[in-house]
Amino acid sequence: MQPLSHWQVPQHIVGVFTDIDDTLTTEGAISPDALQALADLKSAGLAVVPITGRPVGWSEPFAQSWPVDAIVAENGAVGLTNNRAQGLHKRYQQNAETRISNFTRMQTVLAEIERSIPGARRSQDSAGRETDIAIDHSEFTHLPQSAIDEVVRLMHNAGMTATVSSIHINGWFGEHSKLTGARWIVRELWGRDLDAELERWVYVGDSTNDQVMFEHFPHSVGVANIRRFADQLTHPPSYITQGERGAGFAQLAKHVLRPRA
Repeated sequence: MQPLSHWQVPQHIVGVFTDIDDTLTTEGAISPDALQALADLKSAGLAVVPITGRPVGWSEPFAQSWPVDAIVAENGAVGLTNNRAQGLHKRYQQNAETRISNFTRMQTVLAEIERSIPGARRSQDSAGRETDIAIDHSEFTHLPQSAIDEVVRLMHNAGMTATVSSIHINGWFGEHSKLTGARWIVRELWGRDLDAELERWVYVGDSTNDQVMFEHFPHSVGVANIRRFADQLTHPPSYITQGERGAGFAQLAKHVLRPRA
């Protein structure tokens, strides 16, 4: 991971994808400098799309109030857009029948995890989840790495995809991910093929569940707190900010916009 200052930002950058928790947020809330950074990016004409493992219910107020084009929630499963004429709009990668079937199956896995792994508890935002489940490991409780690994193992044994963010262990049925969610939302909103223009986008994140994005995006940036996961990263970001969390994202935005000034 090279210092952010080493990145020569191309003039043709058109948009920024970003994680939310511990990338835009600091101590659980978006920092004023990160919120201003989102607004500055939008004002400069760039597309801005947060992609998060957080539930769609938790994400709705932010989709309505933040200066973003969309929020992709539940690790790529649900897209939220908002405009003055139509209000908040939800779109899904899975059809309703599949979502209903998967939800029932996921509750069985969730109950088994809580029953069999000491200290494992569903995340406090679980009521807003529609397409995945989440176990809290660092937001309101703490799980040792051995318990985190066991949660992931049980999810995998049930046939689920599992990822570990800076705060939660997420599991779901389906092939979607942050990367497929990014491809999908670019197609849905702008009718374009993200893979054909990856060089024109930036991805910003902070954790192991951002690795698929770090691997595929030529312009990938980690905020400084990603160093806590350094020994777990098979695919680290290309660059790293000096600041942590929201302050790091604000630095990234200034760096991206500097060539446009």
